[in-house]
Amino acid sequence: MSYTTQLDGVTGQMAEEIRSFDWGKTCLGPMSSWPLSLLTTLRLVLTTRQPMCFWWGEDLLQFHNDSYLPILGGRETNALGQPFRQYWSDVWDGVEPFVKRAQAGEGTWIENLPLQIHRNGAPTESYWTFSYSPLYDDNAQIAGLLNVVTETTASVIDRRALEKAYLDAQRHLDEREQHEEELKLLNRELAHRMKNTLAMVQSIISQSLRNAPSISEAATTIGARIQTLAKAQDVLTGMSVTAAEITAIAKTAVAPHVDGDDRITITGPQVYLSAQQALGLSLAIHELATNATKYGALSRPEGRVVMTWDKQPENGFTFDWRESGGPPVTEPARRGFGSRLTERVVSDLFQGQAAIRFNPEGVTFSLVGKLHNADDLEH
Repeated sequence: MSYTTQLDGVTGQMAEEIRSFDWGKTCLGPMSSWPLSLLTTLRLVLTTRQPMCFWWGEDLLQFHNDSYLPILGGRETNALGQPFRQYWSDVWDGVEPFVKRAQAGEGTWIENLPLQIHRNGAPTESYWTFSYSPLYDDNAQIAGLLNVVTETTASVIDRRALEKAYLDAQRHLDEREQHEEELKLLNRELAHRMKNTLAMVQSIISQSLRNAPSISEAATTIGARIQTLAKAQDVLTGMSVTAAEITAIAKTAVAPHVDGDDRITITGPQVYLSAQQALGLSLAIHELATNATKYGALSRPEGRVVMTWDKQPENGFTFDWRESGGPPVTEPARRGFGSRLTERVVSDLFQGQAAIRFNPEGVTFSLVGKLHNADDLEH
């Protein structure tokens, strides 16, 4: 049977190119000498609409059908009859294992294999699902391999984009859920803080009225204390829902009493206080500064105040207020609400001990306690 009979009725671009190709210059020789197995395989490939190619002979020369042409991507004019390894040098390292297995008589199949293929003058990312199957000559010897192929680049990229869109959507949902939880936490914290603040205001008013010699003096004292609370709240609101850095609290509380750069020294490491501790310590500092201005170190130009604090292991915390250069100090016969606030309230809030001492050289206040979840409050 001649090759013309074997390809009789086969039409298409590649059929014509194969007929007109000078095969005599290749290892296969002229078509008139081709084995029936090669011609049969060629007819099968040319008459299918599935993209297919195969390689035959010692040099594995390429044949392909019309459906395979788009895969060649701008280099289809010189693909026919080219040695596999030479023509597909850009992807050879990726497909060589499959070639060797097919040449050993084993069919192969791979899905979405990534390959950097040279297309339209540039390396291009691509993905392929294909099989390599051994082809046999008339003597039942492996003479080539058949490639049934589908390019899956578009579907892989689309799936990747879909997965990214899904992950983005999931991330947005998670963020929304997190924001809703944070909002709930914020509302709970604000409600809790409001209750604490109202309770503190109620105590301030009640105690101030009880111990004041006159309504006007009580009004002045109450106004000053509530203003201190408001400023502390401003610091808390400006920094965090649940915490405030102690330096800002201390500076805000003594600000009305500072009449010189060196009158009040404030030193200590960065420490975050819970909202309750910040409000309580702010009131305590306000009381100490008010008394120092009226009767203590800040009542004289040469008087000085040193305020220090430190953070200890396991959330430990110390705070000290020391006055010097003021008039001689004597312990008052009666402790007012301010002193009780400074000692008792602060002791409870910091779960420790606080004490005011009326030393002759100057009033001191010392606190030893614990921070509320200090590690969680640091920002």
